[in-house]
Amino acid sequence: MNQTTNPHKLTEGYVQVYTGNGKGKTTASMGLMLRASGAGCKSYFGQFMKRGDMSEIQALRRFLGEFVTVEQYGSGGELFGPDRERDTKAARDGYEKACAALRSGRYDLVVLDEILVAAYLHLIEEEDVLRLIDEKPKHTELILTGRYAGDAVVEKADLVTEMREVRHYYNSGVPARVGIEM
Repeated sequence: MNQTTNPHKLTEGYVQVYTGNGKGKTTASMGLMLRASGAGCKSYFGQFMKRGDMSEIQALRRFLGEFVTVEQYGSGGELFGPDRERDTKAARDGYEKACAALRSGRYDLVVLDEILVAAYLHLIEEEDVLRLIDEKPKHTELILTGRYAGDAVVEKADLVTEMREVRHYYNSGVPARVGIEM
């Protein structure tokens, strides 16, 4: 960190991608925001495709509210009750908010959770994600999460982690549990 101008600004920010079919992409990004908060850094958490006061959102607001700004862009029905017009509008509106947050200079970390799924479903386009990478301020770390990262995004990112599912109890009939998956 650059201690001379602002003790909470990164001198160099990179682009990280967390993708794959395994569990842990959102959780990894939240761990990074926790670590950054401990260093006094400010984070923006923009969540595509999700809506609601899930446990992770409650925790961010309750424990890291001084350091983390949270916005959700989803309708909540993108996967289980899709409405193309509604879902595209929610994703486009979210994309504009994400752009504004990234350009604002207020945040050391910008996490765009599930943006890669939104691009895969063409609620936004992969070119939009690439534009975010190109426009990222030098001092800002940009984290993109979601399954189905496009080849061009993977190529442009500085760090790519693929979560691979080996086994998941969901496939044995265990539903999502509060405090663990939601």
